[in-house]
Formats: sequence, structure tokens, C-alpha cells
Amino acid sequence: MDGARGSSGIGFGLQAFTRPPGASPLPRIARGEGIWLIDTEGNRYLDASSGPVASNLGHGHPRILAAMEAQARQAVFAYPSQFESAANLEFAERLARLAGPGFDRAFIVSGGSEAVESAIKFARQHAVVTGQASRWKVIGRQPGYHGNTLGALAVSGDEHAHEIFGPLMRAVPRVPAPLGYRLPPNHTVESHARACAAALEEAILREGPDTVLAFIMEPVGGLATGALVAPDSYYEAVRQICTRHGVKLIFDEVMSGAGRTGRFLAADHWPAARPDIAVLAKGLSAGYAPLGAALVSEEMVRVVAAAGGFMHGFTYNAHVMSCAVGAAVLREVEEADLVGNAARMGDLLRQRLEALAAKSPLIGDIRGKGLLMAVELVADKQSKQMIPLEKVAPERVKQLALRHGLALYCRRTSRGAYGDWLMLSPPLTITPDEIDILAERLGAVLDDYASELRAEGVLR
Repeated sequence: MDGARGSSGIGFGLQAFTRPPGASPLPRIARGEGIWLIDTEGNRYLDASSGPVASNLGHGHPRILAAMEAQARQAVFAYPSQFESAANLEFAERLARLAGPGFDRAFIVSGGSEAVESAIKFARQHAVVTGQASRWKVIGRQPGYHGNTLGALAVSGDEHAHEIFGPLMRAVPRVPAPLGYRLPPNHTVESHARACAAALEEAILREGPDTVLAFIMEPVGGLATGALVAPDSYYEAVRQICTRHGVKLIFDEVMSGAGRTGRFLAADHWPAARPDIAVLAKGLSAGYAPLGAALVSEEMVRVVAAAGGFMHGFTYNAHVMSCAVGAAVLREVEEADLVGNAARMGDLLRQRLEALAAKSPLIGDIRGKGLLMAVELVADKQSKQMIPLEKVAPERVKQLALRHGLALYCRRTSRGAYGDWLMLSPPLTITPDEIDILAERLGAVLDDYASELRAEGVLR
């Protein structure tokens, strides 16, 4: 008897909240080995997205498992207001060293949403204790995503989510993200990016510069924008605007950080645009434990600590086991040169995707950096026409991918208003041979979907 199944066939797990009654159950995970996930039927799936862009080291990594076991035999939990832990100190030191100047201190939490909330609240408290209590507004981008807690969701740009949860949140200003595939009339990629930066300054002036606390953005986009990378000039303009008006610049690197883009921080690609605060999670622990961090300067921390300390925290702040995992992950990232591998394999992945795009009628755009890549799906390349929204293309592609032994991360955002895309973000440990397998299976998936769409009259 399978005691985990309910009458709907989905069971009593999390999927009962997310999948409609009567939906077929998803494969049940049995184990993971490297970049492969194996279900209870023995089927093997190449993890082409590192889950939700989290499993940077793949699955079952022996050195991470050894670190977990060693820490578990010592102490798993000790509350940081009562005890200091060697794991916390090692993790924070390694993280600060890899992140570089200006990110000397890490406020350690359990994930991305908590880290974003912590970054915003820290910026606010710093403003208050430095005589800038009028600053409280955080400007976000449309589209954009920064988490699912109310504060993080408030600064995200997803119309659908705001229709549902908006009454629970305080509205914040949002400015356009510099999307580069479908451009407004009479714009180039560069001119549109300049216009988006100008819109930020206009928003600051409209709201009143002395009321604006921060501007938050993903330097390389995640699911909300499909690995968006703006022209270099955009990042420098944003930095100059924020500096000019005393606004803190926050980079949300929950997906792009920890080496995924071929630099430890995506911010490192634009040294002239370094943010005041950086937020990391996901790959920071490579999926082996809940972990996130808000990185700030030692100077900012000293000011807040001297004024009585940061008025914020969670039960699992700087969790001992999670910190031990994080330290082991960062050690492996350094010793195995996984940041360098992300850059090299990212170049190879882009080549393979470009070859697929030359053959597939469905790939309209390829974008990203390193191993944070995305392909945009279209019904017509020339016109950039989207696949009809009622087809829910991301979900269908995800289903077909499982049939071909490929686990993809794709979820419609903003009801598909800005397009549909697939995230391609395999573990940083991936090899050239595994890149080839990924591309071959993705090609088969897209071929199957193109055949379906032709049969339905969507493709000619």
C-alpha cells in the first residue's frame, strides 16, 4: 500500500497545493548522482536547470555529504544570540572573501525571500540611524521577481501575483526592465536600455529623492525575464543615478550569484556598477540545505550595530548545519574552479543552443551569461509572435522534457505577458559530454513540441 497517495492521485505532499485534482503524479525521486536524478522506476533525468537554479554542485556530492555528517555529529543547531559557531565564522569569511570589497559582512538566513527581506530592512534601519528616516520607498522593475514573502513580493514586478496578493502589500514604484528581444517602436537594444535607466531617475524625482531608499534588480535575470542581460551602459547608468540621489543599489543575485555566470558575483561583470548590497541564496548551498545571505559593507554594519543592532532575525539565522554546508560548497567552488567551469561550459552551451535555434522554429532568442541561460519560445521567428497563451507552452515543454529524460525549470510569469522561456542552468560541474546530451535531448523535446503545434495549426 502507498500511504502517501490521496484520493486525487497526487498525494498528501506539497503537490496537493499546486496541481489540479486528477492530475497525473510527478515522477517520485529515489536518488541523485551528479547531474542526474533517478526516479523510483529507474528512469534517469538530466538536471538541465539545477532544480530551480539551485543545485550548483549536482546531487550526492561526496564532500558535501561528508561535511553534513561531520557537522551533524557535533552540533546541528545553536541559536546565534546564545552561541557563536565555527561553521558560521568559516562560511561568512569565505563568502566575504569571494564576494570582494564592500561585502565584508553576511547576514545569513534560510533562503532568497528571507535574504531580500533582510536586505531591504537593513537598508531601512541604516537610513534611520544615519538621519535619513524619510527614505522608505524601494523601486523595483517590471517585470521582476525577488521572492514570495510579502515584502519581497511587493518589490517584484508580476501583475498576476499583485492582482491576488496586492491588497496585503504596500505598493511600490516600478520601472521598466530593459528587455531586449521585443523592443518598443523606434528603439534599439541600447536606446531602450537608456530609456529604462532614465525611467529610474524620473521615478526617483517623481517620488521625491529623499523618500527613496533603494532600487532592487537582478543583474542577470531569473525566471521573470528569462536570463535578461542588459547592455553594459545600463548598469553604469543605474549605479550613477543611485549614487547621485543617495539611493542604495541592491543586486538580487539569488540565482546569478555563487559562480553561476562565470564570475562569483554577476556584479563582477560590471565593476563600475558595484551595488551597495548583494543578496544570494540557492547555489550558495547548492541545494543541500536552506541558506541565503544579504551582503553589506563592514562600515554599514558597524553603524547599525552601534545604534543598538539590527532589529531583525529568524529562528534559523546562521543555522549551524546550513553554514557548514555553505562553507563546504564554497570550498568546492574554489578548489574545483567551478566559476571557471561555468564560464567555459556556458560558452559551449550557448554554441549548442545556437545550433538548435538554427534548426528549430520555436527558439526566438538565446540570452544569459555563463550557465544561467534561457531560450525564448515563439510561434514565428520573423514576427516574434508568441505561442498562444492558452497553450501554456512552458508547462507543456516541461512535460515533454520528462519523457525525454530531461528535467527543465520553466514556469509562466506575469501570465506570459512578456513571453515564454525555458531556463537552462545545469550544475556548474557539468562536462562537455553532458552539455552534448543536454542539447540533444532538448532538440528532441522541441521537435516533438513543434510537431504538436503544427498539428494544431499554430505552426505552418
